[in-house]
Amino acid sequence: MAMASVSSARESLQHALTNRFLPNLEYLLQGSILDSAVEHLMHRLKGLCDNVDTSPEPFHDLEVCMSLRQPNSNQPLLLRVRRAMDRDAPMQMRYLGQPEVDQRRPTLVRSCMDCACTNGILDFLTEMGFRLEFEYLAKGYMFRKGRMKITVSKLIKIVHGKQQDMANEPISQSYIVELSVVAPTGQENVGEEMRVFAEQLKPLVQLEKIDYKRLGPMP
Repeated sequence: MAMASVSSARESLQHALTNRFLPNLEYLLQGSILDSAVEHLMHRLKGLCDNVDTSPEPFHDLEVCMSLRQPNSNQPLLLRVRRAMDRDAPMQMRYLGQPEVDQRRPTLVRSCMDCACTNGILDFLTEMGFRLEFEYLAKGYMFRKGRMKITVSKLIKIVHGKQQDMANEPISQSYIVELSVVAPTGQENVGEEMRVFAEQLKPLVQLEKIDYKRLGPMP
């Protein structure tokens, strides 16, 4: 019975992806800022974003990327599972499609799907045939500006057997900055709205649409 449910889940997932049953798109701009300058960016964001009288929302999350090899394709199916380390919250699973880098658009665009999951999701994905690609900790702050989400986060390498904190092997001496909006297909004005906001963060941080295909294979 368990194997039948796993096979059915795999077939349903593949059917949804093949037929593009994904009504939402993620519009994305990314950049980075050195540790020494991140406080200046935080002050700028507090002045530009909503709820300026309150602190931004902190987060401390574990993110795991799982992959599944697909028949007749050189590109594996990737799913990301995120779990909050500092509070009792459902695990979140996310599918992200291949990014579209269109010179006519001011942002990178990719299909996406998010859902809340139980704590057994990683075991279930492993039973489906997924394997671990990579994992890391992300610790930082999230801001909101209307429907836009801005995150400023430090990426931390996981060293099993050690306490995970900001002093434990950060991946780099900088923070990653992401500006994103998830919206239904067809709302092309989202990209222009994001471009205007990104201009207000210069010269502290340059938010760009990054073509990952030109950077080589993903880790």
